[in-house]
Amino acid sequence: MDKKNWLDKFQDKLKERKNNFSTSSGIKIDRFFTLNDIDKKTEDKNSLPGQFPFVRGVQPTMYRGRFWTMRQYAGFGSAKETNNRFKYLLDKGQTGLSVAFDLPTQMGYDSDSNISKGEVGKVGVAIDSLEDMEILLEGIPLDKVSTSMTINATAPMLLAMYMITAEKQGVSADKIMGTVQNDLLKEFIARGTYAFPPEPSVKITVDLMEYCKDNVPKWNPISVSGYHIREAGSTAVQELSFMLADAIEYLEIAKSRNIDIEKICQRVSFFFAVHNNFFEEIAKYRAARRIWSNILKDKFDVQNESACKFRVHSQTGGVTLTAQQPLNNVVRVSMQALAAVLGGTQSLHTNSFDEALGLPTEESATIALRTQQIIAYESEVADSIDPLAGSYYIEYLTDEIEKKVYEYLDKISEKGGMIKCIEDNFIQGEIENSAFDFQIELENQDRVVVGVNDFKASEEKEMPIQEIDPMLEKDQINRLSNLRKNRDNELVEKCLINLTKAAENNDNIMPYIVEAVRTYCTIGEMTSALEKVYGRFKGN
Repeated sequence: MDKKNWLDKFQDKLKERKNNFSTSSGIKIDRFFTLNDIDKKTEDKNSLPGQFPFVRGVQPTMYRGRFWTMRQYAGFGSAKETNNRFKYLLDKGQTGLSVAFDLPTQMGYDSDSNISKGEVGKVGVAIDSLEDMEILLEGIPLDKVSTSMTINATAPMLLAMYMITAEKQGVSADKIMGTVQNDLLKEFIARGTYAFPPEPSVKITVDLMEYCKDNVPKWNPISVSGYHIREAGSTAVQELSFMLADAIEYLEIAKSRNIDIEKICQRVSFFFAVHNNFFEEIAKYRAARRIWSNILKDKFDVQNESACKFRVHSQTGGVTLTAQQPLNNVVRVSMQALAAVLGGTQSLHTNSFDEALGLPTEESATIALRTQQIIAYESEVADSIDPLAGSYYIEYLTDEIEKKVYEYLDKISEKGGMIKCIEDNFIQGEIENSAFDFQIELENQDRVVVGVNDFKASEEKEMPIQEIDPMLEKDQINRLSNLRKNRDNELVEKCLINLTKAAENNDNIMPYIVEAVRTYCTIGEMTSALEKVYGRFKGN
């Protein structure tokens, strides 16, 4: 019996709970799927793990070889407090570090700046200079632990601090492993923690990519982020589309500078959000791998298939967490983490259930890590590579996501590329429209969020919240003051002048930042030196 005959037979019995079913990206969900519902091209669908176009995973063994990196995001207060949290998480079985920085650090302001008042150490750790980085990483073996740093405008400075700290531990730059986010385009789309205007910001991004290619070969110099685009209100399709468009823009600029694209691509990584539409999220990973590998091969003529791998870190959805009935977030995070694993992520952060209320407590951070460990060691979902391959529904979603992403990429190209689309507010407008549509669905209860617009609790249990020491800001400013008194300020000034000149000459600024960091120049001082040339971007 075919699908049409089935429909005819059961027409009178097909009473359903709503008229239309679709994913968050507007992809139609039929009652069920058959072979006739999916793209008949079989080459990619029959590809094997570790084989181009990597639909079934970027490694031939995937999690049968080793599990994904369990990399919990942490950072608050002082460098010393965060160091203690890192050691606590490593002791509990975490396998990689992920550093959250406070807003002044992200935007290139020192802790004693007037602009920094009230924000020091609040949403991440305060790092003003090499001294803070040394404290942050004290006692952590940087030749054995990989570190991800969610930092963008000041990424070159933070990487330089990390490199020199490792050097002081006896670990050379060619041995350290990790990632700096360094994706400035998404800052103009979704976050706003930029320092300089778009054009010089992207130039600095590519400077760092070039420097790492030659000097820090095991480091990922960029993690192109769809996460923050998703958090701003995009759909899954928009997240993938805009993230890939950003990556294309960076590679185009690198190509124009005669930088070896093949070598660059080997260290380009990506960053996904994982939300609640379980099957769409899984298919998103599979589509991403196929699209990216084909873009590199067809558009950039990358011949080394290994360089075409889409390598991705994932984080469960921050905006999906609710302050109402926060323990429900444990279930949400578990479901999202499982989708990321079934999708084939290389590393994963699971949010703590209390993050809609404040910084995670030790207890909630431990539960978040245990969620990953239970999936890895108890569920057995990692024992088969790409276990959902061949599912008509998954294959259908993979194909549909791919089609919609290419439609967006073509539209962005027609409009003049990603920078032009950002300047014209096209991307921002698309995200805003999706966020608005989602909100209307919530208000009309077309979409249910348990505990928020349905199944509400009559009373909410008060949850313990991680507190930040109110003396932290004062202590950080005092330490910064002492640093400025005790360093070689003549050498500092010389390094800052050289940095400004390098920017004026359009040189790669990374070597000059490394030298400035060695003299204990601060984040704010180096940003100010560059600001003399690039200016400070105030937003549209």
